[in-house]
Amino acid sequence: MRFGRVAVSGAVAVAVVMAGAGAPAHGTPQGWAGAGRQVALEEGADPTADVDPFVGTGEGGRWVGRIDTFPGASAPFGMVQWSPDTPSRPDGGGYAYGDRQITGFSLTHLSGPGCPAAGDVPVLPLPGLAPETPQSARVPLDHRQETARPGYYAVTADGVRTELSVTTRTGMAQFTYPRRASVALLVNVAGGATASTRATVRVVNERELAGQVTSGHFCSTPHASTLHFVLRFDRPFRSARWRASSHGPVPGTTLTFDTRGEPRVRMQAGVSWVGEDGARANLDAEADSWNVGTVADRARATWRDALDAIDVGGGTRAQRTVFYTALYHSLLHPDTFSDVDGRYSGFDGRIHRVAPGHVQYANISGWDVYRCQVPLLALLFPGRADDLAASLLADADQGGWLPKWPYADGYTGVMNGDPADSMIAEIGALGDRGFDVRHALRLMVHGAEDLGGHRGQGWYTERPGEDQYLKLGYVPNDRQDSTSHVHNGASTTLEYAVADFAVSRLAAALGDGDTAARFRDRARNWRRLYDPDTGYLRPRDPAGAFPPGPALGDLRDGQAQDGFQEGNAAQYLWMVPQDLPALVRLLGGPGSTSDRLDRYFRELNAGPGRPYHWQGNEPGIGTPWLYDSTGRPARTQSVVRAIMDQLYADSPDGEPGNDDLGALSSWYVWAALGLYPETPGTTTLVLSTPLFPRAVVHRPGRGDLTITTRGSGDHIAGLTSDGRDSRRTWADALTTGSLDFALTGETSPSWGTGPSDGPPEYP
Repeated sequence: MRFGRVAVSGAVAVAVVMAGAGAPAHGTPQGWAGAGRQVALEEGADPTADVDPFVGTGEGGRWVGRIDTFPGASAPFGMVQWSPDTPSRPDGGGYAYGDRQITGFSLTHLSGPGCPAAGDVPVLPLPGLAPETPQSARVPLDHRQETARPGYYAVTADGVRTELSVTTRTGMAQFTYPRRASVALLVNVAGGATASTRATVRVVNERELAGQVTSGHFCSTPHASTLHFVLRFDRPFRSARWRASSHGPVPGTTLTFDTRGEPRVRMQAGVSWVGEDGARANLDAEADSWNVGTVADRARATWRDALDAIDVGGGTRAQRTVFYTALYHSLLHPDTFSDVDGRYSGFDGRIHRVAPGHVQYANISGWDVYRCQVPLLALLFPGRADDLAASLLADADQGGWLPKWPYADGYTGVMNGDPADSMIAEIGALGDRGFDVRHALRLMVHGAEDLGGHRGQGWYTERPGEDQYLKLGYVPNDRQDSTSHVHNGASTTLEYAVADFAVSRLAAALGDGDTAARFRDRARNWRRLYDPDTGYLRPRDPAGAFPPGPALGDLRDGQAQDGFQEGNAAQYLWMVPQDLPALVRLLGGPGSTSDRLDRYFRELNAGPGRPYHWQGNEPGIGTPWLYDSTGRPARTQSVVRAIMDQLYADSPDGEPGNDDLGALSSWYVWAALGLYPETPGTTTLVLSTPLFPRAVVHRPGRGDLTITTRGSGDHIAGLTSDGRDSRRTWADALTTGSLDFALTGETSPSWGTGPSDGPPEYP
């Protein structure tokens, strides 16, 4: 079966081959089955036993590429992600399952971004003499010698056993060498994933190193940040700087040890974005053990507490592995950015301090995560979500504007739209509003309406093309002036309309009716892109004209991508989550819309140049639930289940695209529960068929949401909500306490098909 394809049976897209849940989605890498890989899969109620950190470290075909997760040790939302790097070094994850060498074990990683990032301060143990330069250092990677579980990673390479574990802000390593008179540990300070503009390391004493590395420029953006580190050892070392190469001095150190009497060398690592004193304070506060097993047990207990936020029962082992691994990936980011004393580096270049008991967060993949990862965080961990919202507000207070994709202590401007508005509104709707909501609204309005001096850190623009958006109701395509150059006017307009809806929802919740009405009206700007000649939403020029073509048939080539970021007109047609009933009416009503959706879902992961679904990219990940708004919920149930079965698996290639800091993983978590947060800034969850017979979602301060199923089949025959029969294809995330689904094997059950059964319209 060709990857990403489905066939049409009757009027609904269903899988050609409905692979069993957990079956490899895109083929099994050579050596995967029976390779002796250890992933801690013992039986029991501990959800960490069902997590496989190697999921997502492989490749999945042309439009998936490298999924770019990492297998190393991290705490939930940690500052340190200690993980191996391999030669092809795919972006921020740093590790490609198909590689056969390790270049180092670095302290920072991002899970699945689309650009190189992090990989700071790699170290590499060697059983003998070090090479002339760190760039040539390699050790063989044998997956049969690897072990990974939440909070722990280990591998034996070139005769050295490396074991890694972490706390939130520190790492613990144990290197077990052969018994020899001299073995080496390379500390390659400048060996990160992006070019370092400054890197230093010095010997503090015979057991301690300290230094810093300045890098960043995420996705080629201007900002760079400085990470400070302190490395401590449980025994004395000898050190020598690498000799100069033809390219000049190499900033790093070779440490040597005598392991004839004791083969184990233990190292603790502390990091800080504030200074060396911060790294040392973090180390003093959190690194209280030299026993890697003790640290790993604590890390695993922390992960168990986090993963216990959702309990699932029943299903196959493979299904539980895919589910809990997806939940695990959903909770890796955003990253703790403040030190144990609350200090952090701000967007203004100064040191700030967060209030006691709170955390400043960084590395927030806004365009990707606002759609379903942030709502999951808000529902399960409202306190952390409050701190996330407060972090975005602090960034804006210091830098002038809300960030799109904040990396460390700076703007990147990566991707289009204004996703901070949606994230804050979602946290306000689904969390407990433990942040300054009124200040948030002021900053959101400021970013959406204030044009003067619209710059952060000298170059960043929160809403490029904002002046024309306010004047025309859309962002013209390929507009260039002194303030912006917008290549993707259509998708930018659609993103701004979603953000405006989020502003409206928060304003309404605060009783600000004027602001709510003004922004709700702007949230309808998507209509201005509708081209009746083609039946699609399309870019427009400053005079209001649509560009020539594409005719409907032209959507099969790349021409239809003009005006859209990472997608095309067929995929972006459905990205109107704030106004789906209106979109259905515009497209000719439920029947016509359902027919178009059927054609659209003939492929499930088609990539950017074909007029079909692209599950591996975020703008379309809510589209499978749109049938809930057309009176055909059984089709949502079929498509969602086909995506789960075909494009997710418990294997290295088991995701449909870059994980994007938990974006695609959180989609699976919602889908397995039979829920999806369709509309940003609301508490509406649209429904599909739950995967497990029983699931309990623990909502702090609100009581549990219990989801159960009766019968068998992939479709919903009936629903009892809080003890009452319900035909609604949606539920309220905060007020619903129980959902009991009756299942059927019929392909077209009548449940949820009435004209008033679909999700609400937002006036």
